[in-house]
Amino acid sequence: MRKLVYYIAVTIDGYIAGPDGEVDFYPQGDEEQAAAYAEWVNARYPETVPTLIRAAHGLADTPNRRFDTVLMGLGTYGPGLRAGFPSPYAHLRQYVVSSTLTSTPDPAVTVVDDDPLAVVRDLKQQDGLDIWLCGGGLLAGTLLPEIDELIIKSYPVVAGSGIPAFNGKFTPTSFTSTTRTTFPNDVTITTFTRH
Repeated sequence: MRKLVYYIAVTIDGYIAGPDGEVDFYPQGDEEQAAAYAEWVNARYPETVPTLIRAAHGLADTPNRRFDTVLMGLGTYGPGLRAGFPSPYAHLRQYVVSSTLTSTPDPAVTVVDDDPLAVVRDLKQQDGLDIWLCGGGLLAGTLLPEIDELIIKSYPVVAGSGIPAFNGKFTPTSFTSTTRTTFPNDVTITTFTRH
């Protein structure tokens, strides 16, 4: 069965973005450190690089390795849409969960305006690679009962406030750390699986 995997960057204090969606404050290290980190990530999760910049990263013809479907909230999808990119991951099946987006801005994007849990349960029953939960925190809080795995890119920075990784009801949910890799730029990537 396919898994729902929340693959996300997080600050030390648990935020995925600043109060207005900022992500440019995440430290990358020097040029060599940033390149080594990007090479490692792109080799394992090439499909998480937006279609627009895949060629610049040498990934234009790279097949999907881990995910073939992406699920995101409007807060994650909106910035690209406003910038003129209505299909940010054209190499994946794209789902946007929104109660306010009234129409599909691109034929390759499916808008989910009702029960995202039902959609995820249906997607899990279909053949294919895993499903990438791209963001945001409110959607992750809603989908927590169906999240099978977390891949957390922990950055050495405190945001102070912003968009939390999970924003929902108090629902303690146990996961087990299965792998952890630390990079010279002090980013740590940890994979957790649900008990």
